[in-house]
Amino acid sequence: MLSTLSEILRDNWEWRHQIGRLSIFELVKKSRGAVLSWGWFFIKPAMYIFCFWFALEMGLRQGAASASGAPYILWLCAGIIPWFFMQDMINTGTDVLHRYPYLVNKIKFPISSISAIYTTATMLVQLMLMVVLFAIYFLCGQPLDIYLLQVPVLLVLMFVFWDMVSIAFSELSAVSKDVANLIQALSTPVFWLSGVIFSVSNIHVGWIQAVLNINPVTFFVSAFRAAFYDKMWIWENPGLCIGFAAVFVITAVFMVFVYKRLNKEVPDVL
Repeated sequence: MLSTLSEILRDNWEWRHQIGRLSIFELVKKSRGAVLSWGWFFIKPAMYIFCFWFALEMGLRQGAASASGAPYILWLCAGIIPWFFMQDMINTGTDVLHRYPYLVNKIKFPISSISAIYTTATMLVQLMLMVVLFAIYFLCGQPLDIYLLQVPVLLVLMFVFWDMVSIAFSELSAVSKDVANLIQALSTPVFWLSGVIFSVSNIHVGWIQAVLNINPVTFFVSAFRAAFYDKMWIWENPGLCIGFAAVFVITAVFMVFVYKRLNKEVPDVL
């Protein structure tokens, strides 16, 4: 197991320059042919956020300012912007080998590094959206404080975790299309049931809290809101941290197991 993990880490390090170049090419390819080009990386999320803000705060009157005076729009953005990254990783990152079959069959690119290409490209978009989130944060009159130190740590943690998910499930998806279809079908339920547009602290049913504590989407959404909106450290919610730590370890072991079993079979299947 350790030798397989070392192989994955070594491949990603040795091919880091190619990963970086191909990640930029992925973004260029996405924006090619559009007049607004890279502007669509901001326009589509902005439309998404506006619709939820209008429906929840203006329509259903669910918005409320925090104790620090931050408006509801900041709470909403702090959860939805990280979700955009996770949504892309769930929908596309878990079937990324079908997106780059030529890297497997013609160039002999390390399979684990193919996931890193898409994860890096998606994270670059996320970093651009984080700049927008910080702009919203300051426009809402919020000050610089030590809680924002959690943000870069969370971004790194989010990158590593969802890259592991991509490595494991993209290989399974390459072998069986049912895996990709199942994961994509779960994307919408995960959004509505993970606390992206509601506060998980308002749920007081024990078994539901236990399920949410092992939901990685809930962890990241809650963690970013803790930094930007709630003004608290994420470890002040030990149940959520312990649950995510357990899921992180299980995901790492699962990734190594799947990679070891399927790594040599995937090129033949593709």
